[in-house]
Amino acid sequence: MTSSTDTPVASGWRDFLVTLRDERTRCDAPRPLRAMAEEFALRALALMFPQFAHPARLGADGVDDEASHLEALLRSAITPLMADAEPVVAAFLDRLPAVHAMLMEDARTITSGDPAAGSIEEVIISYPGFLATAVHRLSHELYLRDVPLFPRVLSEWAHRETGIDIHPGARIGVAFAIDHGTGVVIGETSEIGDRVRIYQGVTLGALAVSKKLQNRKRHPTIGNDVVIYANATILGGTTHVGDRSVIGGNVWLTSSVPERSVVQFTSRVEPRPAPDADGNDDGIEFHI
Repeated sequence: MTSSTDTPVASGWRDFLVTLRDERTRCDAPRPLRAMAEEFALRALALMFPQFAHPARLGADGVDDEASHLEALLRSAITPLMADAEPVVAAFLDRLPAVHAMLMEDARTITSGDPAAGSIEEVIISYPGFLATAVHRLSHELYLRDVPLFPRVLSEWAHRETGIDIHPGARIGVAFAIDHGTGVVIGETSEIGDRVRIYQGVTLGALAVSKKLQNRKRHPTIGNDVVIYANATILGGTTHVGDRSVIGGNVWLTSSVPERSVVQFTSRVEPRPAPDADGNDDGIEFHI
C-alpha cells in the first residue's frame, strides 16, 4: 500500500512553483505593504493625536520618536514604488501641519453636530467617520503626488476598520463630518465642498463602470454646507448638488440640483383593505 508521501509529485505542480518564483522576482511592491500601511496610518495618528499614542510615548520626547518612525516608514514603503521618493517624503511631511489642522476642524464639526458626542476626544478616539476621514486626508496627499499603490492600500485599511470606503483621489473640503458611516462609498473623482455632513449608506458613485472612463470625472460634485441623509445615492460626473442643499434619505439622484434644494424620497401611504366577510386577511400587498 502506497502512502501519500510516496506519491510522485506531478510535473504540473513543479512547473507552477517555477512560475510563482518568477513572479516573485518581478514583483516591484514591497512584500509587507498592507502591514506597512496599517502601521503608517497608526503612526501618523499617534503623531498628530495623543489619543492614539503608545503609553510609553506620551511625553514630549514621544513626538520626535513618532516623527522619526513615520518618516522612515514612509520612505521604506514608497521607495520601491517610485524612481525618486525623497521629494515625496519631504512634501508629505511639510503638508502634515495643514492635514492636522483640517482634521481638528473635522473633529470639532462632528462634535458640535452630533448630540451623542460627549467630547472632541470621544470623536477622535472612537468615531469611525473621523478615522476614515483622517486616513483619507493622509492617503490623498500621497495620491496627489502620484505615489502608486500605497494610497489605495491605506484607504482599504480604513475601509476594513470602519466600513467606510473613500477612494484616495476624492477631494474633500474642510469641516467634513460622516455620522455613523457604515456603508458610505465615495468614488475617486468625487468633489465635496466645505462643511458637508454625510450619513450612513450614502454613495457618491458613477453612472457607468467602464475602463474607458478611467481618466474622466465619473463621480458627483457636492457643494458647500450640504447634508446628505442615510442611504442616499448620488451618481454621475456631471451631477452637481448646489450649496446649502439637503438630500433626504433613500434618494436616488442622477441630475444636478440648484443651491438650497431639498430633495426627498416620497412614499405613498395607503390603508390596508379590511378583512372580508369570512374574516380572511390577505396581508400587505407589495407593489414594486
